[in-house]
Amino acid sequence: MSTSPDYFSKYPNLVFRRENETGILEVRMHTDGRPCVFDTRFQADLGDALHHITCDRDNRVLIWTGSGDLWMDGPDFASFGDVSDPNVWDRAYTNERRLLVNMLEVDIPVISAVNGPAALHSELILTMDIVVASDTAWFQDYPHLTFGIAPGDGMQILWAEALGSSRARYFLWMQEKLSAADAKSLGVVHEILPQGEVLPRAWDIARHLAKQPTLNLRYTRQALTQRLKRLVHEGIGYGLALEGLTAVNAARAAASANAPNAPE
Repeated sequence: MSTSPDYFSKYPNLVFRRENETGILEVRMHTDGRPCVFDTRFQADLGDALHHITCDRDNRVLIWTGSGDLWMDGPDFASFGDVSDPNVWDRAYTNERRLLVNMLEVDIPVISAVNGPAALHSELILTMDIVVASDTAWFQDYPHLTFGIAPGDGMQILWAEALGSSRARYFLWMQEKLSAADAKSLGVVHEILPQGEVLPRAWDIARHLAKQPTLNLRYTRQALTQRLKRLVHEGIGYGLALEGLTAVNAARAAASANAPNAPE
């Protein structure tokens, strides 16, 4: 096995660590060693990185985690530019669609080590097979309704699948915070541990899974994600179109509020 493929050093917000004898790959999101700030660069890089991970046949099990006390930080809305310009929004639309689709296209088992609160892009966790969470973690969709934007980036699809349609609508409309314990009772989280034990436990699980034949790892992942892939392909384009329209409305309202008064 190659010890360090080129893509391991390509993405500034991702740290890669692979155990060559088992093929277990750990990927940690970060910004300068701290919780990863979700911005336009990271959004684009994430879709590309997932493609590289999938194409690298030396990867057999994937562990995905964050840095510090948060699963993810941000978002940095300013980095996306003027989303009232359709060509600017198209970049965000394309990259957001790719990252969610590519996460599901990873055809090896994926373990989520949720190191802390996940108030941003928690839908990514729902694409993963086994979720081990810190007892400090909670789950929420904070940004969308806070800034007057429809949650169309996969939140509406994957939380409805995880919780059921009615329960997910309450979760999204009310911006509910689900504690790790509540998320476990609802089947979203599978194990809860003290924060310092989350990543070691993810590695224990990964080594257990890695005992399976490689072909079985790949095909079982494909079998278990087939329904999610169909749902995402059916709904992500429509959802992101609605999110884009509300983002335009929010951007124009903000611009109007900040505009100087017209001279009398």
